[in-house]
Amino acid sequence: QVQLVESGGGLVQAGGSLRLSCTASGRTGSSYVMGWFRQASGKEREFVAARSWTTSSTAYSDSVRGRFTISRDNAKNTVNLQMNSLKPEDTAVYYCAAGSSWSRAQNLYNYWGQGAQVTVSS
Repeated sequence: QVQLVESGGGLVQAGGSLRLSCTASGRTGSSYVMGWFRQASGKEREFVAARSWTTSSTAYSDSVRGRFTISRDNAKNTVNLQMNSLKPEDTAVYYCAAGSSWSRAQNLYNYWGQGAQVTVSS
């Protein structure tokens, strides 16, 4: 089992920045990729970004590329999502997830955090 705990959500004005962190514990050696997903009210959960634990591979959705950066700290088993130039449409609950295969597909991620609310006011 892998446990994931997110932190760092909150309220920010449009154009501002927030940093989300996700700390993994348990059998983290079974996970190859860490991803961030988000779900806005009334919408389906969508892929945001992913980062390999073992290589430099990263992936971003078109809507956040150039504004968000996913990074890792292997020593702390933590993956961060730096979110800059935030827009009201970025408002959502953000989830981190751990998977064993490189993918943007939610169903290939085995473990999920509890979610962190990000609200961007206009």
